[in-house]
Amino acid sequence: MSVTYLEYSDPNGAEHKFYEVTVDGADLTVRYGRIGTDGQTQRKTFPSPEKAQAEADKKLKEKRRKGYEEAVQGVRQKREVVRRTFTETRPTTRRGAPLLWKFNTRATAFGIFADEQQVWVGNEAGQVHALSPDGEVQRSFTLPDGVKCLVRDDRWTFAGCDDGNVYDLSGKLPFVAYEVEGSAALLWLDIHAGTLAASDARGNVFAFDAESDQQWANVATGGQMGWMVRVDERGVYYGHSAGVGMYDRTSGLPLWQARTRGGVLFGWQDGQDLYAGTTQNLIQRFTKAGEHVQDYACDAAVLSCATSPGGEYVFAGDSGSAVYCFTRTGERLWKLGSGVGGALSMQYAAGRLYLVTSSGILAALDASPEAIQAAQRGEAPAPRDVKLAAAAQVSAPLTQLAVTADTGEGVRLVCERDGTRLRVRPTTPGYHAWNVQFPRNLREAGATYLVDDLVDAGGFYRVVGDIRRVG
Repeated sequence: MSVTYLEYSDPNGAEHKFYEVTVDGADLTVRYGRIGTDGQTQRKTFPSPEKAQAEADKKLKEKRRKGYEEAVQGVRQKREVVRRTFTETRPTTRRGAPLLWKFNTRATAFGIFADEQQVWVGNEAGQVHALSPDGEVQRSFTLPDGVKCLVRDDRWTFAGCDDGNVYDLSGKLPFVAYEVEGSAALLWLDIHAGTLAASDARGNVFAFDAESDQQWANVATGGQMGWMVRVDERGVYYGHSAGVGMYDRTSGLPLWQARTRGGVLFGWQDGQDLYAGTTQNLIQRFTKAGEHVQDYACDAAVLSCATSPGGEYVFAGDSGSAVYCFTRTGERLWKLGSGVGGALSMQYAAGRLYLVTSSGILAALDASPEAIQAAQRGEAPAPRDVKLAAAAQVSAPLTQLAVTADTGEGVRLVCERDGTRLRVRPTTPGYHAWNVQFPRNLREAGATYLVDDLVDAGGFYRVVGDIRRVG
């Protein structure tokens, strides 16, 4: 048996990858990924040991040509991870919020996405669950690293993880849609129309296209701990210890920067407005042109914020486990205790405010006037405890493809080399020659794939349904 281990780090320190090839008789095993992780593994059996060795030599030659070199495993370390930490302050309200139900994920939870159909939660153990608005667990995934945030781009839901992988959760099995390279700890991610923006612990901001190719990178000036990044059709908005600002979405050119009172701990956008929760007990609202227009005063550091559609109501969660609601003009309507810990993230949907907390709980808060008034009188009902069914199926990410007979059903894709990149494009008549957002770890030059369908995502395609390799 022979084992060859290679590593690659670019001169700017943005990529740190390994590639390991093992030949054992006629069996070839390839393991690859980010340094410090277990990576992905692919295995194949050849007709003879000689053919297995020839294929190994071919793969290693290609990697060395790209700059990979012999290395000793374990010398370089994986990406740093920074968890959101805060000093929990004494609760300043005795009245509890009207929670309808709560679901304990059993690890600190950061990620949330909610709409009228589903509520998603992701925790630092890498577990992701999708629930109905009434608290029924419908889908579960286990990802290889802690979940930083959950975001939606049109009909697709993505989970951004501590290791820089961003997983598409829209199919039966999650797969890596984006890979954010770099050594600093990732703090937040957002996606709009295929553009992924990421911010890190050094205050740097990066943008990637739908195929995970970096479009631009901006080194922070004057601020660190980038807990806020949001994207729209015009720009990428960020927030860190020194304030908030905006970069042009396409070029990355800085357009404006404004100071905040205190460091930014969370960010939200709605329409033409940005909301920054700060260490100085405030939510500060800015226009997307950088004008400061309104403050919302809380009684402790603001860990998270959200709005109802159009910014009619502004919500906040503080370090004292309190939840607030304000009018758009800054009047505080109510403040109630969450009862489930500090809300590290939140989202409003269809009359409910969904919270994910430092104690790992996803909770649904009834934000209707009637429920709030009853809670203010001390008449909040006991929330229902949601349990994960013992028979619930938990799906791990897709790491290898099932080989199917060529039936001709579905949309056919082919993987082709384009300079130093592998691109996947449709060959079925009726489709543009656009690139397909396709897992990098499953691409192989010359391979043919079948998918149920493709959807135009604005100049590129996204996969609908299962991915099969034609064998």
